Amino acid sequence: MAYVRQQLTACGLGDLNGIVAAAINRAGDFRPLNPGETVAVAVGSRRIDRIDEIVRQCLRGLEERGFSPFIVPAMGSHGGATPAGQMEILSRLNITESGMKVPIVADMTTHCIATMAQGVDIRFSSAALAADHLVVINRVKPHTKFKADIESGLCKMLTIGLGNAHGAGIFHRAAVGRSFGIIETAAALVLKKVNVLFGIALVEDGRGHLAHVDVLRPDDLIDCEKKLLRQSANMMARLPFDDIDILIVDVIGKDISGIGMDSNVTGRHRDLAGSVFTRPRVSRIFVRDLSSGSGGNANGIGLADFTSTRLVKQIDMEKTFVNAVTAISPEKGAIPIHFDTDRRCLDACLKTCGVMWPDMARVVRIRDTAHLEYIQISKALESEMEKNPDLERMTPWLPFALDASDNLVNFDPHQQR
Repeated sequence: MAYVRQQLTACGLGDLNGIVAAAINRAGDFRPLNPGETVAVAVGSRRIDRIDEIVRQCLRGLEERGFSPFIVPAMGSHGGATPAGQMEILSRLNITESGMKVPIVADMTTHCIATMAQGVDIRFSSAALAADHLVVINRVKPHTKFKADIESGLCKMLTIGLGNAHGAGIFHRAAVGRSFGIIETAAALVLKKVNVLFGIALVEDGRGHLAHVDVLRPDDLIDCEKKLLRQSANMMARLPFDDIDILIVDVIGKDISGIGMDSNVTGRHRDLAGSVFTRPRVSRIFVRDLSSGSGGNANGIGLADFTSTRLVKQIDMEKTFVNAVTAISPEKGAIPIHFDTDRRCLDACLKTCGVMWPDMARVVRIRDTAHLEYIQISKALESEMEKNPDLERMTPWLPFALDASDNLVNFDPHQQR
């Protein structure tokens, strides 16, 4: 195995406070008709780069204009679909009442604000509806389950995230027969029914760093989000090999991807509303651990073929199962075969991936699907690596490094240089 560096699109931003303030100013002169009008600022569960800075600057900008903002979670059924669980998720993103200096109102109750032509009710957060205005903040990126003009972003937050567990469940059930294209239709209805002040759309580069901030007015929010999705897809990092026998993922978690590990990276979907497999073709996936930021929610572990017993012991079954069922993806909450050591998991992968000899196995190891600048590959991929100008080998070829407990040593591309 050797560590390889992948050349990725990098467009990191500098003075974020100034960038956010300028973007809000460009979007319009937002002022309350009456001083103290309330604004619900909707924040999701994803660990977006510098999300706490974005939220803080948005709040200060609203206060400077005479509004009275507060934060509402917009994360569907995440956090076990409880106020305490969703507050805990926000705190892991450094978004707390003491840090942001505004209230956080986590309330799982919803109201039906509209019914679509297909008979689908649009449920909406009662806490958000109680405000005079609404601001939504989210990252725009390709979704892990479906392909459409609108995928993950502000529209999905308006229709699913702010629907809390009740609304999210309705939309996921509807999508099985109608596809997730209904998000765009539903978002247009929400924008008519709810007084959205603006949305802050974020795009990350291939290294997972914030690359673009745009403040969108409600009248052109949908069209602008479509353009930002194309921009995000072009910058998104992917694995540089199409055929992989064994993919080792060191960490999965809700703070990394909605399904723990991004299917746009792994090629593994296993979903009623989409394809089971896409590219790359991966024969076996071994997941080693669960992120601390996931709070025990291991949704997505069902996409793995093998995992470690230590990961299974960390699973909060209630959070995981509620999330998987709400998303109409019980498969993703299924517990795969698990062993006490990484060595046994690797042996199982090698015995079942379809290669005759271990040294023929095309193995890729990654830290997680959000960080792909550095990967570890087996020598069977050497010839493809050498033909790819975006790949650079950083270390010598060495056997898998296992510790005294027969577990892989920590993923560290700099340790062998």
